Amino acid sequence: MDVARQPSQDAGLTTGALALRLGVAPTTLRSWDRRYRLGPAAREGGRHRRWTPADVAVLERMCGLTARGVAPAEAARLARTPDASQGEPGPGPATVPGPRADGGAPGAVGGDGRERGAGGADPARVARGLCRAAVRLDSPLLDGLLASAVADHGLVPAWEDVMTPALRAIGRRWAASGDEAAERYVEAEHLLSWHISCALRRPWPARDAPDGGAAAHDRPVLLACAPGEGHTLALEALAAALGERGTPVRMFGAAVPAGALTEAVRRTGPCGVVLWSQTRPTADRSLPGRVRATTWGIKGARTRPAVLVAGPGWSRTRPAEDVHRPRGLAHALELIGAVRGG
Repeated sequence: MDVARQPSQDAGLTTGALALRLGVAPTTLRSWDRRYRLGPAAREGGRHRRWTPADVAVLERMCGLTARGVAPAEAARLARTPDASQGEPGPGPATVPGPRADGGAPGAVGGDGRERGAGGADPARVARGLCRAAVRLDSPLLDGLLASAVADHGLVPAWEDVMTPALRAIGRRWAASGDEAAERYVEAEHLLSWHISCALRRPWPARDAPDGGAAAHDRPVLLACAPGEGHTLALEALAAALGERGTPVRMFGAAVPAGALTEAVRRTGPCGVVLWSQTRPTADRSLPGRVRATTWGIKGARTRPAVLVAGPGWSRTRPAEDVHRPRGLAHALELIGAVRGG
């Protein structure tokens, strides 16, 4: 072992290496150094930045706080003061610090009497925080931000205004990156998708939202991806929102063969079937008609399900008159409520 090299190896991370670790641009680190005095304690040769473990810990606190919606100047003050940051609320559904919608201090009570956390902040800011946490592969922060978003905004707005924009932003980073960086963003996208899936499957409190209830005799809604389609997150969001409203659901997930789907319709007698297609190649134009033609019940009183085709894959397909195309999660819930109401 070359003993002469040991001091330089222990001198700390370069700015580029630290930026990669934190998922921020090197220019961001230099800006934080200039504006908020969050620079390294020592510089190699008097000029080159070398970030020690203590420096890294401060910047990790800074990244975590800004991702939760804390203003950069306040986040820098907390990050530089370990004693103050120890008293910082944890990432629970109602305790993550963040700016109030009325401009007040983080964690204070707004005019509606409700304590506001990170989820009470601008949804676009929370979505950006999710992206930054995903790029840093910060699982605990992802869980806290998602829980706060759902608890403060509600499941449907959290999906439409926070989760979906964050997923799209990660996808854009992936598409715009070179091969080496793209692999890192694939990891971030997969991690974010997994945590969103976990958040959607939590048992959120039921809401009082009429959707037909007993009028539909508790007939379920079937949710399935078209054959060959593997993207399930949007269906998971719909399943969670229906469950929140007390609507019985049968979730079949990815790539359901057409024959298996029609057999499931015969066996369960659903009031409606939602078919998801993310891409045009998986949007089988004959599938909605096949599902719609599937009947059950005694002869002379047979019933057939309502069919909804959802997802961008159907955008170039004109549905039949008796097939519905929801414009988003809220519209899908409205259509299903009408179906269940008769």
